[in-house]
Amino acid sequence: MDIEAVRRSFPALASGLARFDGPSGSPRRARGRLLPPGGLPARGLGDAGGMRVGDTSGMPLRVHHVVIDAHDLLGLGRFWADALGWQVLSVREREVVVGPSLDAPVGICLMPAGDTKTVKNRLHLDLTTEAADRDAEIERLLALGARRVDVGQTGDESWDVLADPEGNEFCVVRPKVTLVE
Repeated sequence: MDIEAVRRSFPALASGLARFDGPSGSPRRARGRLLPPGGLPARGLGDAGGMRVGDTSGMPLRVHHVVIDAHDLLGLGRFWADALGWQVLSVREREVVVGPSLDAPVGICLMPAGDTKTVKNRLHLDLTTEAADRDAEIERLLALGARRVDVGQTGDESWDVLADPEGNEFCVVRPKVTLVE
């Protein structure tokens, strides 16, 4: 999509596209997509309405829970609470919730699984830590009950693939400072 098409399609972005950070005044691109200076506004393609980046107040939708199907809800809840340094916040017959605190913006909810997991997850968590801690954190996760799994890695990846005690894959990725770097 060229800059004029963006201006026509997303007039709210027009003011943000008035200047460009790319070479010779060209638009910046990320993975082939045109981006305004500083990336997209916090609320997506519409007007950020004066919101701070990362501020989710006033948004119509935001992530609340990552839901993981489980056979042993409390056992898997304890694994994830220990793995992330969180706590078990709620235990019910068909739901266990873990998170950093009751008022945290996002948590993990464990719900009953109807069947046994047989294929690779289509969705998984990526966890990161400081470079000096990475190997120690992987060993800690293994001691908590995680295990290494092969989902077709080549060995050159910047992440290690593990699975929780019920086989749900997750990755420990190289240290990250932003969502894309």
